[in-house]
Amino acid sequence: MRQPAETKEQLQTAMLEIEAWEREQKDLWFWEKLGRLPFMLLDKLTPKFIQEKLGQAVDEIGGYIQTGGKYLISEKSVIALMQRNAEAAGAAVPQEDEELTIGEAAALPLSVMNASAAQLSSSRSAMATLQGATTGIGGFFTLAVDIPAVLGLSLKIIQEIAICYGFDPKLKEERIFAVKVMQFASSDIVGKKAILEELSAYGSGAKSSQMLSQLQGWREVVMIYRDNFGWKKLFQMIPVAGMLFGAFINRGMLNDVAEAATMLYRKRRVLIRLAEGEMAT
Repeated sequence: MRQPAETKEQLQTAMLEIEAWEREQKDLWFWEKLGRLPFMLLDKLTPKFIQEKLGQAVDEIGGYIQTGGKYLISEKSVIALMQRNAEAAGAAVPQEDEELTIGEAAALPLSVMNASAAQLSSSRSAMATLQGATTGIGGFFTLAVDIPAVLGLSLKIIQEIAICYGFDPKLKEERIFAVKVMQFASSDIVGKKAILEELSAYGSGAKSSQMLSQLQGWREVVMIYRDNFGWKKLFQMIPVAGMLFGAFINRGMLNDVAEAATMLYRKRRVLIRLAEGEMAT
């Protein structure tokens, strides 16, 4: 396969766009802080079966980090989408009887990667909208189903976007990175700044040997994710009317996760190509 067509200037422009996005993420609206308060009270009122569901979600996230568990996806459909987009863009791809590999996908133009990530994000956002509307019917009680479901959809889109940018989610270090992306999307300004610093090691080519220890609070990912629902989820607890709120809220949450995954994986790929360009000169 031929090398991607980006020039150094194009890669640097892409980095400027990513850095501008990172700066925007460090601004936290006042209502987002208030949005976490209701769950401080709800913790005392949450029925046992919902607490058990949350505990199950915590265990499943831990299982995903260690082995992939039920959340580990197959790359075939994502690879097929990328191959179609690459062919449409005129990029060199394997013959029709050969399947593109993740390694080969890593050499595709950024434009193909970006288009594939955008298409997948749109598809998963629609699924999250339907999920939120469905679980919003029952109000408070179906919230126990909604939180683990959104966690699952979040991990799915993160892994798919990872493949779009040539990273293999089957690798343990990539599964850790995926959870950090999910944590980033749900964190406040302090958390976002800290996570960006941690993830910079990936972009610089450094090993992620310490990332697991940095994830010692990975259980907090589920709690942060739940707290991020805040007062917005209170509206979903209204039976029937919760359909509208649930659809809107879940769509927004998946959009946030997909955007964070796209920008963070894109940053890693751009930095890798810039480093390769410097080595070649």
